[in-house]
Amino acid sequence: MRPPSPLPNVFPYRTIQERLRQVVSRLLPDADLASVQVRPCADPRFGDYQATALIGLAKARQMNPRQLATQVLEHLEVRDCCDSVDIAGAGFLNFRLRVEALQETLHGASRADHPLVARAEQPKTIVIDFSSPNVAKPMHVGHIRSTILGDCLVRANRLLGHRVVSDNHIGDWGTQFGMLLVGWKTLLDRAALERDAIAELERIYKAINAQCDEGQPGYNAALHASARAELVKLQAGDAGNLAIWHEMIRLSQVQFEAIYGRLGVTFDHALGESFYNPRLQAVVDELMGRGIARESDGAKCVFSDRGLPPKEDPLLIHRDGEWQDNPQLIQKRDGGFNYAATDLATLAYRLETWSPDEIIYVTDGRQQLHFQQVFATFQRWHPELARRVKLIHVWFGSILGEDGKPLKTRSGENVKLAELLDEAEQRALRLVSEKNPELPEAQRREIARRVGIGAVKYADLLPNRQTDYVFSWDKMLALNGNTAPYLQYAYARIQSILRKAEDSAIGDRPSAIALGTVEERALGRHLLNFGLVIESLATEQRPNYLCNYLYELSSHFTRFYENCPVLKAEAPTRASRLALCSLVASVLRQGLHVLGIEVLEQM
Repeated sequence: MRPPSPLPNVFPYRTIQERLRQVVSRLLPDADLASVQVRPCADPRFGDYQATALIGLAKARQMNPRQLATQVLEHLEVRDCCDSVDIAGAGFLNFRLRVEALQETLHGASRADHPLVARAEQPKTIVIDFSSPNVAKPMHVGHIRSTILGDCLVRANRLLGHRVVSDNHIGDWGTQFGMLLVGWKTLLDRAALERDAIAELERIYKAINAQCDEGQPGYNAALHASARAELVKLQAGDAGNLAIWHEMIRLSQVQFEAIYGRLGVTFDHALGESFYNPRLQAVVDELMGRGIARESDGAKCVFSDRGLPPKEDPLLIHRDGEWQDNPQLIQKRDGGFNYAATDLATLAYRLETWSPDEIIYVTDGRQQLHFQQVFATFQRWHPELARRVKLIHVWFGSILGEDGKPLKTRSGENVKLAELLDEAEQRALRLVSEKNPELPEAQRREIARRVGIGAVKYADLLPNRQTDYVFSWDKMLALNGNTAPYLQYAYARIQSILRKAEDSAIGDRPSAIALGTVEERALGRHLLNFGLVIESLATEQRPNYLCNYLYELSSHFTRFYENCPVLKAEAPTRASRLALCSLVASVLRQGLHVLGIEVLEQM
């Protein structure tokens, strides 16, 4: 049987996957081909790629999985790119690439703008909602996880060719503004506002809020009533209160832009809660009119329709041995709206405006039930739209201090994000100055900025996002181990090799990449998986996959460089190895860019 013509792409896994799907389609015409995927082998001893879908397809049809795998192999032709295809276990297919196919792929990748990353076969429109700070409050360490994780998801999906809409859902409306307005009118220190606007807004809010907390010793009923009155005036469109509110937003935006500028994070939109306020009553009225919501003790709530199994229904709770209602509040007794109403209005607006295939919300784990209820309510409100769009809540754990408790200042306050970034840069500057005191101060500060900010980001993205992690300056700034400085140093070291080659006039471009040694082949095979790691990161929303991949890539490169002379090798081996070095640097740079981390030419 003559081998088929190569498919029009340079990604072997796609070639294998497409041919495998063609065979499965002939043998099982009703099979879901999207489930037939080729992915890297967990253990390289068994091959380069693996397909596991035949097991599920066989069991669903009461077939023997190994027998189905044997039938598939009889029709599968991949000799042009694979040395062997083996059946393993219950019916896995393990593929081992031909070295020639690996070499050709790497050589083609060495000339690509985005090496080893395949664009999505069916690009999607994805809305990603992340960061979401509050007006008139300082951004604190709790905002860093949502901001950095959300930015990483934006970068990864854009690299894969998806249309991404990033939206910062800012907290710029609600009860707190009644207290802020009272504080602005009675306690504001204009000089302090000029020096540090956010600190002054935080001071006046805390002062008024302490007196508006019913049941506390300092409760002031008259002041509380005044705050409610100021909020009503704002919501009714009072010109004076609106002017103050707009000024608070403007001052807060200065802080937001400064922080985002330091982090290298941008947004396509920053539509705050106030943007959706005119829509809220219509949302509640429609939910009430369609029987999805009903009154309860003067408030309006969404109750379960018992359409889901109890364990899967977020509007039910198991209590006292039975399933009881766990309704979602959408409008309070006093007529005020809460986050659920705003999120439902926001969801409807995004679907109307951008027609997304997916909407991703990046928040902390405490909001899991809230979003489960919002998604369940939306599915009943707009079932036709809910079938079209995938709603995803990407949640994360907490940042802990080295005492194992949530990270706080000594006084018990949340750590301000600006101060955290300042300390990161200062600590990095001390390290850079110790190691390279001869560098000009401006250069040392720029290195320290990239190393310090990069270290904070990487430390946040490295753990499984759903776990809490311990914040440790010493670990995150270490030049060895799985850290951003280690990866930045690996990149800078490769750039030094390439500069030396250029200075010595030996940086000639290879006609091919040859993988003659064990170390070269191991490095090449690891490089080949870069695009698949990016796909897994985007699909499962787990940046730790990429962090660990880049760390392993650096380890593979170290073994290669220690065992395979580069600059002292004879041509054409030298040219091939220089091209391999350059490709590793490109993948490191692209991977760190997806993580939002800047590289350095020199450290």
